Amino acid sequence: MSNSQHNSRRQFIKNISLATALIAGGSFKSLTASEVFDMRKKVALRFVVASDFHYGQPKTEFEAMADKVIAQINLFHQTQPLDFCVMNGDLIHNEKQFLPQIKAKLDGLPKPYFVTRGNHDMVSADYWKEIWNTPLHHSTTVKDAVILLCDTSNEKGEYLSPDLIWLKAQLEQHKKAKQVFLFVHIPQVKWTANGIDTPGFYEILKQYPNIKAVFHGHEHDQDGHKMVDNLPFMFDAHVGGNWGTPYKGFRVIEMMKDGSLVSYMMNPTEKMNEISF
Repeated sequence: MSNSQHNSRRQFIKNISLATALIAGGSFKSLTASEVFDMRKKVALRFVVASDFHYGQPKTEFEAMADKVIAQINLFHQTQPLDFCVMNGDLIHNEKQFLPQIKAKLDGLPKPYFVTRGNHDMVSADYWKEIWNTPLHHSTTVKDAVILLCDTSNEKGEYLSPDLIWLKAQLEQHKKAKQVFLFVHIPQVKWTANGIDTPGFYEILKQYPNIKAVFHGHEHDQDGHKMVDNLPFMFDAHVGGNWGTPYKGFRVIEMMKDGSLVSYMMNPTEKMNEISF
């Protein structure tokens, strides 16, 4: 191993936490940081999910926090190339004038990147489309992966269900796809203090076994996962704001060539406890 490869491995092991592998059938296996690093040549698709920038929140260092995580994702991308990134809601904190400002910063991410609206992204559908050039409910494909980006709020900042008619139509359209990844800012079941209950959401999802994972933001203090019928629902803590986990990090997802899924949180600002799940 060259010196550069050794340094890359050492830095990766220092900054990874909460690594887990999803095995066929919905079971999980804990992995060490070394194991995750050594599997990198088996990766068919890799992406990052980050949420809750809260850019513009008073009495927070929102600009510095945004700059830091964008720099961290770009640094990660240099050694572990990403296929895309998703910023899963609460990009700003209430005031619409911050939306073009955070977009200017996010444009520095590896391309392509995609966004969802959260409850603090308090802008109209028209303004959202003007800034991002995509509708609030949006689908796209990268490699063999279908990416469904759902809207779970409105201009008032209410907690809402996604458009289930749109979601059902998209899943039906892509039912032969190898893998589908679904992104919703607000959890659609009361697992956590700030989720809501939408039984119809889960009734739709269980009809489509090609959904590989569902991703949530919103809950700054959650960086683990829940399982429903062998489908993982993953959280990624926060990268901004004034509450939540003691670290600010982002989630990495790696789809392996054998169809298994590996996911872990990256915490590039401080070393956390040893991997435990």
